[in-house]
Parts: sequence; C-alpha cells; structure tokens
Amino acid sequence: MLKSLFHWKVLVNLLLAMLIFTGLVWLTFRWLEFHTNHGKEIVIPSLVNKSTQDGIKILDETGLEYEVDSAEFNPKYKPFQILKMFPAAGSHVKDGRIVTLLVNPRSWAPVTVPDIIDKYKNTAFRNLEAVGLKVGDTIYEPSIQTDAVLRMQLNGSILKPGTLLPKFSVIDLVIGAGPKRNISIPNLVGLTVQEAKAIIAQNLFEVGLVEHEDGGRDESDIVYYQDPESNSVRDQGMQIDLWASKKTPAELGSKISQLNSMYRIRIDTTSTRIKDYVPPVYDEPVKIPNESKPEVKPKPEQDSKPKVEKTTTTAAPKVTPKPTPVKPKAKKVVVE
Repeated sequence: MLKSLFHWKVLVNLLLAMLIFTGLVWLTFRWLEFHTNHGKEIVIPSLVNKSTQDGIKILDETGLEYEVDSAEFNPKYKPFQILKMFPAAGSHVKDGRIVTLLVNPRSWAPVTVPDIIDKYKNTAFRNLEAVGLKVGDTIYEPSIQTDAVLRMQLNGSILKPGTLLPKFSVIDLVIGAGPKRNISIPNLVGLTVQEAKAIIAQNLFEVGLVEHEDGGRDESDIVYYQDPESNSVRDQGMQIDLWASKKTPAELGSKISQLNSMYRIRIDTTSTRIKDYVPPVYDEPVKIPNESKPEVKPKPEQDSKPKVEKTTTTAAPKVTPKPTPVKPKAKKVVVE
C-alpha cells in the first residue's frame, strides 16, 4: 500500500496539482491589485488659504473626490477661503478618496430674532445680545406700559419675532414712556360703540363697562352716556364706561337723568346756608381759684411721692389771682 503511494505517477499528479493551485492564487492576487490600484497612491496637495473654486479644480485633476462644509464666519479670512482640510495635506490616499474642505462662509450665519415684545427693556437688551444682535435707537412713546418694549424696527419697518437676520444686525426698539397725567376725557356721546372704543384706545384709556339698552352687543349702537364725563381730567390707563342704544341721546332724556343722579352727584355750593356757615370756636374754660376754701397742704406720707405734672399743648390764658389777706400771728403770753 505504501509502495503504491510513492509511485512516480502519483507524485507527478500531486506536483501538477500544487503548481495549478499556486498559479490560480497568483493570478487572483494580480487581478485584485489591478482592480484596486494596489500600490498606486496619491499625495493630497495643500489647499489651505486657497479659494474654494481653485481647490475643487486641483482635486478634480488629481482624481480625488471632495465635500465642502462651512465653518463659523471669521472676518479675518476672505469669503469662501479654505480654512482646513481632511485628510491633511501630504497624506497618501488612493484614487477616488473623498477630501473634506472646511470653507469660510460669505458672511455671518443668520440668527433668529427673539420675542421681546412687552418685556422690560433691560431683559430685552440681554436677550438680543445673547443671540448676537445689537440695539440701535431706543424710541420712547406714550404708553401705560412703562419701560416695556412695544415694537421692534429694522430700517424703519416693523420687525416680527422669529425673523432671520445676519448676525450683528442693528435693530431699533420702541419703548413705552408711561401714562400721562391729567388728560382730558374725550366726548364719546353720539358716536357708535366701535368709534368710541377706537378713540379710547387712541387716547391711551381703557374700555370699561359697555352696557347696551337692549342687552345685545351690537357695536353700531350709539353711545348716549359715558362715565367719566367728557372734559373731566383723568390719568391715562383709567377706564371709561359706556351706555349705548339704538336710539339717539335726545330720545333717552329720562334714562340720562337717572344715570346723572347716580354718577353726577354734585354739592350745591350756592346755598346761603353753606355760604354763611361759620364753624363755632370753643375756648377752654379759665379756672379761678376759690378764696373761701383754705389751702390744704399734703401729708408727710404723700410728700415722699413725686408729683408728675401733665403737660398740655394748648396754652391757657394767664389769670392774675387776687392777693389773699394775711392774718396777724397770735402773741404768746408767759405767766410767772
């Protein structure tokens, strides 16, 4: 059996099989090297500080792919200038490798305008600075909201919250200056409820009670009564109550008289009683010492306690007392 294994024909067949296997392996690796460009590498050129257009042209010529990504805007460099690249310059890569270029953008990235309406001005300033926006002019106008932001403006146009603006844009703020004092109440009688509300808002007053005679809510009803009355003086922000009807004020005389008795109470200063009235003046009674009663001296036990005199704020008139008659002393008689 062993002799048959070492027969020359068997050995020749084994040798041929090994040669064929070795040849197939060699051919496979050669095909893989050719297909994957094994051993062929490209040196990445330096593209930093070049423009994006020039960098892409160089990568196309060397057979490399590219990706462009923008960094945060840096005013020290030109727009679209290549700041960084990966892999770094001088690296050996194969053909078709993707190279990432980090490029300086054209300008600052846009930021979202925060909602600062009705907020206190100092808080609004901090919120704007936090997102990279600057405050230009601060315009004050009458409003019951003291030091609160009423509007935002950009180049004279109203700016809404949520708008995208370039970083470091300058916006103007309209701020409330607070209510004015002692403003005359406008005359609203004869106007519709809608017109009266517009005038109240225009004069920075508040709409209070609106009572319709028929119980409805029709704003085309005519105002026949108001409180406070027209031409009276109030501070801005105060409420103005309205009474409205589909009838004209001339047709509601009794109703107006009834409301006058409730809201127009006046004191008659023309009465002679009020004019000639003089309040009485009460004087404090003057104490006159009684001469008939002898002066009583305090006992020795009572002398030990100090007297506390009460002070009064009202000075009583001084009265000079009459001199009391002095009785002669009795003489002692000695009998021996």
